[in-house]
Amino acid sequence: MLKIKKVPTVVSNYQKDEAEEGRGVGGCGRNCLNKCCIPGAKLPLYAFKKQNNSLGDEKQEAPIAFLDSLVLGEWEDRMKKGLFRYDVTACETKVIPGQFGFIAQLNEGRHLKKRPTEFRVDKVLQPFDGNKFNFTKVGQEEVLFQFEASEDGEVQFHPNAPIDVENSPSVVAINVSPIEYGHVLLIPRILESLPQRIDRESFLLALHMAAEAGSPYFRLGYNSLGAFATINHLHFQAYYLALTFPIEKAPTKKITSLDVGVKISELLSYPVRGLVFEGGNTLEDLSNSVSDACICLQANNIAFNVLISDCGKRVFLLPQCYAEKQALGEVRAELLDTQVNPAVWEISGHMVLKRKKDYDEASDENARKLLAEVSLSEERFQEVNALIFGAIACGGDDGNANSLDDPDVNPRYHEEVSAINKSSRHGMESRTQECLVLQ
Repeated sequence: MLKIKKVPTVVSNYQKDEAEEGRGVGGCGRNCLNKCCIPGAKLPLYAFKKQNNSLGDEKQEAPIAFLDSLVLGEWEDRMKKGLFRYDVTACETKVIPGQFGFIAQLNEGRHLKKRPTEFRVDKVLQPFDGNKFNFTKVGQEEVLFQFEASEDGEVQFHPNAPIDVENSPSVVAINVSPIEYGHVLLIPRILESLPQRIDRESFLLALHMAAEAGSPYFRLGYNSLGAFATINHLHFQAYYLALTFPIEKAPTKKITSLDVGVKISELLSYPVRGLVFEGGNTLEDLSNSVSDACICLQANNIAFNVLISDCGKRVFLLPQCYAEKQALGEVRAELLDTQVNPAVWEISGHMVLKRKKDYDEASDENARKLLAEVSLSEERFQEVNALIFGAIACGGDDGNANSLDDPDVNPRYHEEVSAINKSSRHGMESRTQECLVLQ
């Protein structure tokens, strides 16, 4: 059995509800990240160097060890201060014997103390609601550092930098309901109050964070609304786990390559159907290809998850339908009883289980049964692929078209895109009218 590094912890719940009396002085009295408390506040700032050249460029030596000292070191500091809801380092973890080597964790604390969902799960795009919980309401103590591109092109670290309210900083904060060691949130442009919706700029920021971490064991994930995001405020999750995820070991089959060097493949022999994006002449090329695909899914109300792997060089895009099936009563009772919501980590093979019974009985077969309910059917997956490749070929929002190098892919997808766009929107709208679920 794996042993997770132990850190002394005082279990607490620092993210209090509005009605509770806050800590701190000035502003609203909660020392939060909103404009009431943030003027004059200072936080560490890590300014990364933009990667404008090839992905293989040699990295500049940073003034501080980004992953070990800044992310994990500061995370441990917050743990010692008792800012988490439970001690995640006490959770049991094991690798399940079998074909895929799924990783199982027993995390009863997350089940009992995690913040509940406060929005509809049948709409991928929903407006930001400042009256509901969002990340501007967390205490400044939970923020590890600001994360921005360097203005002079060199990596910099400022341990006590003013917060630029006018330019809305991106920040890295702890997840107070952690899944794993080092579990943090990347919150792009936090003061702009962006809903959970991928855009090109924010996705590129996430890839830069993965690249700065420089470890294959530090991964970022994204859940759309309808795919088990629980807060409608734009954020990515990330944590450190020194094991290869099952999805990272799955075989793939190349579908096509773009003229910017991005290769797109399809997962093979894995319980969830999905696409894999890798390569690219620059990090931005890879980012734009994936974000254009995500923007397409959002526009068509298709729920999805994203795993950023291999230091930002490999991205898994995973459209899913579990919440939709759940709302329509199509998920088996034995799976519902586990109360496992299959988001990006579960789909990637890290099964976060909430009951001791399920952990003790965890098996390759049980994990595959759950993930089979997550995956789109082959027919629907191909329809969604047609939408995605059409969007990528059109170049997303900026109009810069990409060409696909496979003559069998480009014409076929272009012919089908218009018709599938119409049928997909109609199909999703007609089904989601029946699928209002408030968790």
